Amino acid sequence: MTNGMVSAPQPEAVETGLDILKAGGNVVDAAIGAALVQTAVDPQMCGIAGFGSLHVYLADKGVHSCLDFHGRAPLATRPEMWEPLIVRECDDGFGFVLSGEVNEIGYQSMTTPLTIKAFDEALRRFGTRSLAEMMGPAIQYCEEGFPVRPAVHGFWTRAAESGRIARIRGLTDDPATAKIYTKLDGSLYGVGEMLRNPDMGRTYRRIAEHGVDDFYTGEIARQIDADMRANGGLITLEDLKSCQTETVEPLWTGYRGFRVATNQPPGGGLMIILMLNILENFDLAALGHNTPDYIVTVAEAMKIATVDKDNRMGDPKFFDIPFDALLSKDYAKSLAARIRRGEKTPVPRMNTGANESRETTHICVADTAGNCVTMTHSLGSSSGVVTDGLGFMYNNCMMVFDPRPGQPGSLAPGKARFSALSPTIVFKDDKPFFLVGAPGGTTITMGNLQAILNVTDFGMTAQEAVSAPRFTATSDTIEVNNRIFRSTERELQSRGYPTRRHAFSHMIPIVQGIRIVDGKLDGGADPSGDGMAAQV
Repeated sequence: MTNGMVSAPQPEAVETGLDILKAGGNVVDAAIGAALVQTAVDPQMCGIAGFGSLHVYLADKGVHSCLDFHGRAPLATRPEMWEPLIVRECDDGFGFVLSGEVNEIGYQSMTTPLTIKAFDEALRRFGTRSLAEMMGPAIQYCEEGFPVRPAVHGFWTRAAESGRIARIRGLTDDPATAKIYTKLDGSLYGVGEMLRNPDMGRTYRRIAEHGVDDFYTGEIARQIDADMRANGGLITLEDLKSCQTETVEPLWTGYRGFRVATNQPPGGGLMIILMLNILENFDLAALGHNTPDYIVTVAEAMKIATVDKDNRMGDPKFFDIPFDALLSKDYAKSLAARIRRGEKTPVPRMNTGANESRETTHICVADTAGNCVTMTHSLGSSSGVVTDGLGFMYNNCMMVFDPRPGQPGSLAPGKARFSALSPTIVFKDDKPFFLVGAPGGTTITMGNLQAILNVTDFGMTAQEAVSAPRFTATSDTIEVNNRIFRSTERELQSRGYPTRRHAFSHMIPIVQGIRIVDGKLDGGADPSGDGMAAQV
């Protein structure tokens, strides 16, 4: 057995991945087995009816690929269907608040569910075990239950914010959902109480027995279709039959002698590359970690990338992304010159006042032979809908589309939403050196970026890199966690930057990472989550 490591926000998932490695499975087997457990023990962060991006490098097989499984807008979608409902755009540019919350909760908020198809394909192509074998631990957690963790309960009880719904509605509005997540008296399960979902266990057993096609063309598909028809849903049997994953080559850039590989749009890897290309023009180490000069420089790169994301990135099947320009080192150099001149990049927003929900999850797996997987998968912030008897929750990824026709992110049938999902691998001397990924909505790219900088520019270990105080700038405001010095914040304000201090010492995104140094593994799990990094 090759020594391996798993990092994830859920201890149950980490232990499952390690058990699979100990039993002789490879890193892909471990990643998918652990991810299936995540769907059982973090059922609003992720699920088999979700979306994601898997980045795999198998040194022993000569494989380096990204499996994209972003869900797509149902075929019944129309570009103008929600335009009259617009209330405001979210501050961070990831989604809109609509009257009636039709894009956030309920049967019209879902894109096509691709996660379980992607898991099956990953195992068939890159793994050594079958999907049926890897579903066993998840089935056990569904049927025997798991103690509700603080992060899970914290999401359930999150209050309404700036037009976004109180998350308890995603557990109580739908009767089939409430049957799972509330007790007989209507209250939620508390921290440490056992939550069981036998319906999802039965669904998983059926998939294990009949194969993943049952979900897309068989009996499960027919149950989904009937439920959607009965409740005004947009997804049809035709959507289930036609939805497909995509295999794409990674995007690459060089950074201070390292080579960085990340995912393609509609994922957020292009933003990672643009920011690294800009920041390579500065001696960040000389600026000092999290000094005012450092934060201003990195925040301006974040803001520039956000504006380019809003205007020049989207689903490449529907939008002509200027890859040559956005990947260009010369373009990045010109942007760095703007920062050096002290120019502030404005981030325009329409009627701001709301932030996107930042729920997703991540898994990192690596071994000492240089094989690794970094995968982010999600339900968005979850639709709150469960088809009675099936147990799993659907995504709500229609929330992030732009309801205004004619925009890069506008609604269209068969279109994927742009996301910040950006599982990334940094190479040193042509070998994997650091793999990273995170949940956290639009902050994902910003957390991944800072972890990469912490490792490459400041020599931090994986745990140090994901634990260090962070900031983010996806609007005109620089948001800081409570461990950024107040003197630093005052200096930012004196330079004309609006700031927002969060009460959390550790806050989303929940970054996970693994370093491979001289054949040895060191891992990091963000303290803002419930998880850990461990090895066998």
